[in-house]
Amino acid sequence: MKVLVINAGSSSLKYQLIDMENEGVLAKGNCERIGIDGLITHKTSDYTDQHETSFPTHAEAFKEVVKMLSTGDHAVISDMAEISAVGHRVVQGAELFSSSVKVTNEILDELETISDLAPLHNPANLTAIRACQSLFDASVPQVIVFDTAFHQTMPKKAYMYPIPYEMYEKYHIRRYGFHGTSHRFVSMKLAETVGKPLSQMKIVTCHLGNGSSITAIDGGKSIDTSMGFTPLDGIIMGTRSGSVDPSIVTYIQEKENLGPKEINDLLNKKSGYLGVSGTTSDQRDLVANAEQGNARAQLAVDIQRYQIKKYIGSYAAAMGGLDYVIFTGGIGENTPETRTVACEGLEFMGIKIDESVNSVTRGVLKDISTADSKVKVYVVPTDEELLIARDTMEIVTK
Repeated sequence: MKVLVINAGSSSLKYQLIDMENEGVLAKGNCERIGIDGLITHKTSDYTDQHETSFPTHAEAFKEVVKMLSTGDHAVISDMAEISAVGHRVVQGAELFSSSVKVTNEILDELETISDLAPLHNPANLTAIRACQSLFDASVPQVIVFDTAFHQTMPKKAYMYPIPYEMYEKYHIRRYGFHGTSHRFVSMKLAETVGKPLSQMKIVTCHLGNGSSITAIDGGKSIDTSMGFTPLDGIIMGTRSGSVDPSIVTYIQEKENLGPKEINDLLNKKSGYLGVSGTTSDQRDLVANAEQGNARAQLAVDIQRYQIKKYIGSYAAAMGGLDYVIFTGGIGENTPETRTVACEGLEFMGIKIDESVNSVTRGVLKDISTADSKVKVYVVPTDEELLIARDTMEIVTK
């Protein structure tokens, strides 16, 4: 079975074609600047192509993807009929969806009702699904995998905000959490690696990238997570502030005479590493600047690592213990210094990093803790697309 995995944004469409027989990636790419002009980057195991083309809508982007997959000297399939199913990533499933689902018109109608909970993401996801429906025969099943579904196991005491209860009832304001597909994948991969059932493990997973979130997983279930009503909550990120005192929002609005959209842009696009350092939102550049003596860049790095440490400790307390810590995502997998500093001072909890292993570990699955570390620390590369493909195959083959 070959599964096409789609991850659509408002002006982009990332894709992977995965052969589920061996879970190998046949091709992957990204259609960018949809609705503006259009640029596609397409890769196979031995070939890379990048060219400009017109993408007025997601429908044209899909047609170009089909062309790249099935025509020319570097085609990976001879006909689109070889694609057995399509799996879509959708950011927000709210309380309606606690697991992946097969696409139906009724499901899409339900998604429309919660689009205001993720206005930058869900409408784009829906547009892509409908564009895909227009391209594929109705006999090709499509599946939605939700970022929020994994976190639907959180207890009410973890996901409720202490605001007037009617705000939750009227507007569904609560902690939803995100990156659920990644947190689920790496926790399952760890259990498989160490040969233990997830039901017997207490894990803190640290998904660290331009967007970052940390999750407490007890017995295979998410019981708390750092991102909240939106992906703005939690630790400092590339351009996002993470958690701040709510009064800061109204204080800045009054002082700077900002409207809702402007304050939203300030917190989502002008804060985080960029806002603190004043130079960059990229962790690699941030660390380089800090090493060259930039005090504000160093401060941004220090804030990030301090906050990760706090979450690990607080989630261990929430679970009443801790067996494993996982680092994943672009930063988590490739920045040994972040892992070192985030775990410093946690020796009292039984966390000890083996620097001879950690310092050379980048992008590979590895135990980076010492032999006598009571809490094991692992680097586990994430693969959200593969989990989407697995969910898709499971649903369509039932």
